[in-house]
Amino acid sequence: MVIYRTYRWLSWLTGGLLFVLWTIVTNLGWVDPVLLPSPQTMFHTTVDFFSNGYAGNSALNHVMASVFRTFTGLAGGIVFGIPIGLLIGYYPAANAVLGPMFSFIRPVPPIAFIPLVILYFGIGEFPKILLIGTAAFWYVVLNTSNGVRSVPIDLIRAALNLGVKPHQLVFRVIFPAALPQVMTGVKTATALSWAIVVAAELVAAQMGLGYMIMDAATFFRVPYVYLGIIIIGIIGLALEFLTNAIETRLLHWRGR
Repeated sequence: MVIYRTYRWLSWLTGGLLFVLWTIVTNLGWVDPVLLPSPQTMFHTTVDFFSNGYAGNSALNHVMASVFRTFTGLAGGIVFGIPIGLLIGYYPAANAVLGPMFSFIRPVPPIAFIPLVILYFGIGEFPKILLIGTAAFWYVVLNTSNGVRSVPIDLIRAALNLGVKPHQLVFRVIFPAALPQVMTGVKTATALSWAIVVAAELVAAQMGLGYMIMDAATFFRVPYVYLGIIIIGIIGLALEFLTNAIETRLLHWRGR
């Protein structure tokens, strides 16, 4: 952490140099402004978006629609993923039954399920949330089960010798010991859920950042495509800071 703070100025310098380069290549005509808008164009597009919205909806509505879908799907993935991950990691029989199925489905990209989701659930909000939640679910299950398997057997034996009942073992010993891996799964699922919102909003969405990007690309409104990507990146960065803060709070004992 000390090293990161010492060299933080390099991050600001890199960002500043990229911005200067962007300004030069677009204002001197080295790049077609249709393909890469200038900072001035992006500034006016941003002002217009936050003042007038896009396609009849305000900027806040677009942002909050994507955030709502992401967090609702992520919450569902975490709520169902952690218990099933504990089950698979702790009980070999459960791993034998569910493990192969998860290993088969997990590599399939969520966008591949869009036709089936539309077929079974229509084009409302639920299929979008389901796509996001499913993607989060796989990674939470994977990391939770791996975390359970990595708990030292000596720790379990010591807890049993100290009088911990078998039904208390999972929640008092195994889950806390596996929590670092669980948080890794939650962090990965959070980043992935926010990234998948664009694919999820392909399901007949009329609002959201993913919808704005796709609609702007269809009508060749390139500045709005870049603006949507930038907003998604900024919110994704904020989510990363949030999950890191939660991890630091929950795992304050790690490394001590």
